[in-house]
Amino acid sequence: MSAISPPRPVVPALLPDGPGYAAARRMLRRRPRPRPQPRRSAFPAVSVVVPTRNEARNLEVVLPAIAAVRPAVHEIIVVDGHSSDDSIGAARRALPWVRAITQTRKGKGNAMACGFAAATGDVIVMFDADGSADPTEIPAFVNALVAGADFAKGSRFAPGGGSDDITLLRRSGNAGLNGVANALFGTSYTDLCYGYNAFWADLLPLLDLPDPAAPAPTDGMLWGDGFEIETVLNCRIAAAGLRITEVPSVERQRIFGQTNLRTFVDGARVLRTLAAERRRAVGRRARSAGRLVPGFATLGAPETERLGDVESLRPAGVAADRSPAGDADGSARTPVSGLPLTPREPLDAAGETGAGGPTRPAVRPHGYTGAVPATPANRDRSGVRYVLEEEPS
Repeated sequence: MSAISPPRPVVPALLPDGPGYAAARRMLRRRPRPRPQPRRSAFPAVSVVVPTRNEARNLEVVLPAIAAVRPAVHEIIVVDGHSSDDSIGAARRALPWVRAITQTRKGKGNAMACGFAAATGDVIVMFDADGSADPTEIPAFVNALVAGADFAKGSRFAPGGGSDDITLLRRSGNAGLNGVANALFGTSYTDLCYGYNAFWADLLPLLDLPDPAAPAPTDGMLWGDGFEIETVLNCRIAAAGLRITEVPSVERQRIFGQTNLRTFVDGARVLRTLAAERRRAVGRRARSAGRLVPGFATLGAPETERLGDVESLRPAGVAADRSPAGDADGSARTPVSGLPLTPREPLDAAGETGAGGPTRPAVRPHGYTGAVPATPANRDRSGVRYVLEEEPS
């Protein structure tokens, strides 16, 4: 049975006669300071990306609730999918300092890519506009990243999570898709298709999403522009061997309107996405032979963990001990758990691997194309040494 969440908290800004109304209105009128260069720090600036299509009534409730979160978010970006109900106007009336843009093509994936490209914060949070996500959970996602994760993945099925909205059919389908994803990428995801996630903004080049400026095809959509976006992100983060933390999350029922989810059509698209992303990962791994990559020789499975008193998500049968082989400097390394590969077949760092970890100095900033020396400062807590590959000339 799905967990039943407590009643939705009342947003002070929606009660003109309630306490704190004046302070809430001042908070809604503030404007974020620009941060042109994302960085990793203990106090990151948070950009919340909200894709929307005909969600005007929901935005009137959701946006003030996000703005009321403490610590305060840096910016809220509403990406409109050519709505017919004046969603952008409703967003600006509900939150005057909101950044509202229109997506360049169609599909949720394109809306996300447009929002990611416009974000100026250190951390990007993916947030649905229908009211199903709880804004008070944002600090938990950010804390997971600050604690050392590269990608904080919301899960309705982790202890402490739940859903007021999922049906038995969708739950069964999600479980099946989880099994396929975990088998293909060596992960232990508990909720593959949930869209409430957060990640460090400097990972955007690694995700290799379709360019928002690219023209729309005459027939169909570009790969990654549709509802498969969450699966694409999860696959590419896993194939890169980055650190993932699952964050328990409670999915609420949407406030107004009907869902755009199509159970069978979108489920089949997710299944095709898993197969396509596996082929992509293997192909990039084969093409990257001989190039500088992170100091491990395994595909995919990141060292994954969950928040709370839950066992490690390291795949069964994969030891957590240090590798007997040492680095050039004499120190041992820990391979990232996953599907074993030989050192001659590393995964491509240009599109599938990335550096991360709690120390952050080794992370490639936007526009950087060189290699970062492997030092004790750019090792994560597991001991993995990251060496960024050089971009092809």
